[in-house]
This record gives sequence, structure tokens and C-alpha cells, in this order.
Amino acid sequence: MMLVLPVVLLSSCKDLLEPAIENNRDLNPDQYVPNDARFPFGILLNGYNRIPTNGWSFNDVATDDAVTNDQANGYLKMANGQWTANNNPASQWTNAYAAIQYINILLKDVDTVKWAADGAVSRLFGMRVKGEAYGLRALFYYHLLQTHAGMSEGGALLGVPLIVQPQKTDANFNQPRATLDQCMKQIYSDLSDAEGLLPLDYENVNAPAQVPVKFGAVSPEQYNRALGINFRGLISARIVKAIRSKVALLAASPAFAAGNSTTWVEAANYAGDVLTLKGGIGTLATNGLTWYANTSEIAALADGANPPEILWRNNHGDNRDLEQQNFPPSLFGSGRINPTQNLVNAFPTLTGYPITDAASGYDAGNPYNNRDPRLKTYILVNGGTAGPASATINTAADGTTNDALNKVETSTRTGYYLRKLLRQDVNLNPNSANNQRHYKPHIRYTEIYLNYAEAANEAWGPMGTGNQGFSAYDVIKAIRKRAGIGLTNGDAYLELVKGSKEQMRELIRNERRLELCFEGFRFWDLRRWKAPMTETAKGVSIRNNVPTAFDVEPRQFQPFMIYGPIPYGEILKFGALEQNQGWR
Repeated sequence: MMLVLPVVLLSSCKDLLEPAIENNRDLNPDQYVPNDARFPFGILLNGYNRIPTNGWSFNDVATDDAVTNDQANGYLKMANGQWTANNNPASQWTNAYAAIQYINILLKDVDTVKWAADGAVSRLFGMRVKGEAYGLRALFYYHLLQTHAGMSEGGALLGVPLIVQPQKTDANFNQPRATLDQCMKQIYSDLSDAEGLLPLDYENVNAPAQVPVKFGAVSPEQYNRALGINFRGLISARIVKAIRSKVALLAASPAFAAGNSTTWVEAANYAGDVLTLKGGIGTLATNGLTWYANTSEIAALADGANPPEILWRNNHGDNRDLEQQNFPPSLFGSGRINPTQNLVNAFPTLTGYPITDAASGYDAGNPYNNRDPRLKTYILVNGGTAGPASATINTAADGTTNDALNKVETSTRTGYYLRKLLRQDVNLNPNSANNQRHYKPHIRYTEIYLNYAEAANEAWGPMGTGNQGFSAYDVIKAIRKRAGIGLTNGDAYLELVKGSKEQMRELIRNERRLELCFEGFRFWDLRRWKAPMTETAKGVSIRNNVPTAFDVEPRQFQPFMIYGPIPYGEILKFGALEQNQGWR
């Protein structure tokens, strides 16, 4: 008979991802009890809880996409020139290495744990837990590379120290950084190990023939107890494939390509494998643009189940936190995240042409008319509506409410408020406040589609398909069609640029900017592309219905800041650690 505690822990996704505090052990391996199944689960759950995407960082306010009216915001200070090796809001060093220490403890003794009295079930549990651990370790090393890999003073692309064994209190913590290539090989190895141990998805089977061969001759009942539907939400082989896509895109990008052997072809194929499993281009979710506000779909979510747009997510919960922070003042919000005019200008017109193109039909006197529908979906513009009563919001400089430009401390600084991610059916009025269900994705399919488009264009050009049967052009066409642009003219702009890898690259990068805005991508994308990071954040001042662009906030980044720093305290403690070029 299987141990009772694992059954309780794994009875729902909510319990799984929110472990009781007593299940979190000390980081010292000497205090770990290897033959007690309670503690491996607690250690693994600690890793899940540390996944960075468990919260919105809104690092967009350190890019050209947004500013904030919260003067204490760490990313605001970063953008204003206060980013240092001992003041780094983006750091993952402590969080990721703590998770990796827990995972290494688990991996050392996982094979000694008796997970269930039934030997076959115990073996399946062991495979799954080990696979999850390898997948999580790869994910945390990815986040470490994204935030801390960089160029040494000697010109070598370095990763981070590779720690793959538990560190006891007497361990040598003074470890040098591995090369970027060594880190990539470790990540790929962990992902391969994870994929070999995990099911593609956690679904029940009804017949022995449905049990994947790698799990051996077990009955459906035995399989379902360890790998069935109750475990949705855990890392699966499909999720591992998606993580590999994210890792490879980073590694093949201009800022990192010289330091490892990952190619654009590999990055394209890794993303393409995920999309082919889903069904290819035709399975792009039609309602994926508004995944956060598809009310009936969200209400129907069972624990661990995903809507078509979502590959992996955290558990849902009822709250109004995002709305409290970001609704405009007239709706009792704090208006924290303010999209920029820069981002607004990046949305094309309905014809699909950039607003700077004469063929676009853009009217500067009516700047929000005939624009890409995503603009008003994601950004609250002057005259737009918000809140449960669809109130009209006036953000003009001569507006009479606190929603007006720079009216009070919680007013917009740019002439825009955030709309994306927010449930408009949340009411913040203290007399009738309500909560609504929210969830946060770890990986959306649209991200993987865009990963493929970027890598495929670099590998084979806009129209090349490699082994996948679809091209970068095909992906972008589908994404833009879903958005509702270029429908009346066959997306003439896309047809114009499909003959040029360089022009398609700019279009793909812009589509990524729009589709993934406010989800924490642009801060890292600009860096891996080696793209300009110092474009001044702009806003719009509207007086007498006449819009005028103005500078809101500079972006004070030095060229070496395409790579983040190693924490200054770590450099002081450990002489073997080498700092990234330019950081002190």
C-alpha cells in the first residue's frame, strides 16, 4: 500500500505547488532522511515554488515598453542608472542555487526511497521524481545563465559554477565559473535525462498497450497511481521539450552564440518539435491573445488542466492583486505600470504596415483609429474603457479626473495604463469589491511559436522549413491573422518582407514584442539580441484633443550591461569567481 503522505501531497495541483512549511528541510544534506518518502516530496516542491515565473516582475519598466509611478521600484532604479553588482533586482543567484542544492540532495538519494509497497509503483514514482528533478535543475541553470552569464575581462563567455552534487557544510564553496559551453552541455544532459524518465503528459491509461514502453510491463492501475491525471501540473516530457526550446534560443542568440555550439537550426528544431506535437500551425489557439481574461475558459479550469494556449502554468487563485496595482485611480487602482508611446508606436495599423510606412494609412490626428486590435486590448489609451462598468478613462493632460497625465502620485506618467493581464470584471470599489480567478503561465505556446519563427528565419530564411514542414513566414502569418491585422489586403507588408531575412527578423522581433508584452520577455530579449537598450521612454500629452509626444524617462545602460553581474558579495567571498566585464 502506498505511503499516505505522498497521496495527500499529490491530490491536487494547488497542494502540490503550495507545500506545507514542515515539508521544507534544511539545506544541510546531513539532516536529510533518504528513506522517508515525505522529505523528497517536500524538497521537490521547494524547487517548484522557486520557479521565477511564479510572480510578475514587470521588468518592462527597465525597457522602452513601460515606466512605473512607483518610485521605490527596483527596475525603475535600474533603468535610471542604479544597476550595480550589489543592487540587482533581476538576480537569480540565491534563489536558483538554493533550489539546485535541494534538487541535488534529492538526486543523491532518490533511488533509495521506497515510494510505495508495490514495487512497480515505487519504481514509477522514482522515475518520475528523478525526471522532475533533472528538469527543474535544467530550468534553474537556464535562469542563472540568462541573468548571470557573460563576458569575462579576458574575453571568454562564462556561465556559472556548475554544482551537481549536494554541498555539505564542509564543502569547498569557492568554485570557479564554468564556461558557457560547459553549462549548456549540463543543461542539455539534464533535459535529456528528464525526458527519458517522464511521460509526455500526465494522463490516465485504460489498457496495458497504452503504457509507454519505457515504463515497463505495468498495469493501467499501477501506471495511473504514479503517472496519471492526478499529477498534471508537474514537469512532463512535453514541458521538458519546451524548456529545451527556451534554452536553445538563448544560446543561439547573438549575445551568447560565440560561447557554445548551439545553432539556429537546433533552436528551430527544438521549438518545431513542440509545435509538431501540438499539431503545427493550425493549432495556434484562436483566443490565445486574451488567455488571462477568457472568463468561461478560466472558470472551467480543473487542477493542472490547461487551455489550448497554455503549455505549463501555476495553479489558479481568486484575487484582485494585479487590478489593485494597475487599474487607473478612478477605478480605485494605483496605476503602477504605464506603457510607453514607444510601445504604442510599435503596433501596426489594420493593414499590417508599420505606422511609419506611408502605405499604412496612419492618421497622427487620430492615432488609435484603424490600429492593430492588440493595441486597445493590451493598453488603456485615452478614451478607452476599463473596469466592470466599462468606464471611459480620460488620460489627457487636461483631463479633470485623477486618471489624467501626472495628476496625482498614482496617475499615469505616459498617458497610458496597463490593460493586459487584468480582469476587467474585478471591482475595486470598497463597497462592492470582488475577486476573480487568475493564473500565471510558465510557458505559453505563443512563446514557442515565436521561438520557432525567430530561429527558423535565422537558420533557413523566411520561407525555409527545415524538417518541420512550416516556415517562419507561416508562423508570423498565423499570428498576425489571429490578431486581426492584414485581413483586407492579404497582409501585404508580410508579403513584402518575406524575401529578406533581415526585414523578416525585424518583423519577428516586433511581433514578439507585441504578443509577449508585460510578461517579462523584452528586458532579456534586448540583451540576447545585443539590441539598443537606451531608447528614452516616451509618453503622450493630449491637450484640446491634440496629442504631443514627450520624453518621460531616460534608459541609462552601459554597453556591457547586455550581461548581468555576478553578485558583489559572492565576488568578495570567493576568489575563484570571476566578475563579468565592466561590473565592479
